[in-house]
Parts: sequence; C-alpha cells; structure tokens
Amino acid sequence: MPAKALSIVFRAKLRDILGREGLLNLLAPAVWSRDWVVHSQAAGDGPQSLRYLAPYVFRVAIGDHLIVSCDDGKVTFAYRRVGSKRPRKMTLDAMEFLRRFLQHVLPAGFQKVRHYGFLSPNSATSIEAVRWLVTLYNGAAFTLLARRARLPQAHGASAAMNGW
Repeated sequence: MPAKALSIVFRAKLRDILGREGLLNLLAPAVWSRDWVVHSQAAGDGPQSLRYLAPYVFRVAIGDHLIVSCDDGKVTFAYRRVGSKRPRKMTLDAMEFLRRFLQHVLPAGFQKVRHYGFLSPNSATSIEAVRWLVTLYNGAAFTLLARRARLPQAHGASAAMNGW
C-alpha cells in the first residue's frame, strides 16, 4: 500500500477507535487537519525481511545492564550510535527517560513478533522439526547411522532362530 494512502487510512482508523472509546476530545482538533506521515517500507522476501526484522524482534527498549545510575531525578545510561562501536553515556531527567522508554511499550492487544509462526505456543510444528528443515534447506547432508542390537547370549537353536 502506498505510504500516503496508508497515512490517510491509519489516521481515519485511529480517529474511529478514539471516538468509540470516548477519547477523541482529549486531542487538539488541529491534529486531524494536518497531514500524517506513516513510515512504510518494503522488507523484501524471506532472507531480506528476516535481516530487516532481526534487530527488532527480541530486544527490549533498554536492558538493566545499560542503566549506569539513577540519582537526584536523573537517569544515566549507556548506548551506542548505529554503526558505531564506541560506547557513549547519556543523562536524562527521569520523566524524559520514562517518556522515551514508554514509547517502546506495546499497547494492549498487540503482540511481539516472536509469538507468531512456529514459535507460537499454539504451533503444531516442533522447534526440532524447524531446525531439521532449515538445516536441510541450507544443503547439509545427513547420514543415518544404525547399529545392530545386541541380544543376550542364549544356548540352543531356538535362540539362534529368534535372534539376528
């Protein structure tokens, strides 16, 4: 769907939901008269889309290990800019830190990507089967090894007839 059309549809759907929930009057009317920008980007087919989505799927907004200190209403945390390996530190007012953090919390009713497909608790496919199929798809060769079962040694012809 073209991004401009998607922006119009998204704005209309959000307005309908806010109206239905009785929250529409909490926003300034100017919000609805401006053009909205909805970012929409094609992710490509299988490998391309996985490469695009991978950094976002299993991450939280900020891990505990990155928070350096919380003192006097200020939060200091470590981060790295995209494309840089150099660690940096930023100090924000606690309310600004919480505002930025809460932008990454999913609204009620939304689910993280990892709960879909074969990782879903309702999936009929086991993770072992998926691993097997991925390995086969990537061209690995398997050799099935079988060993002859050892039977207890017994005396007489009947034991020789029933054994291997």
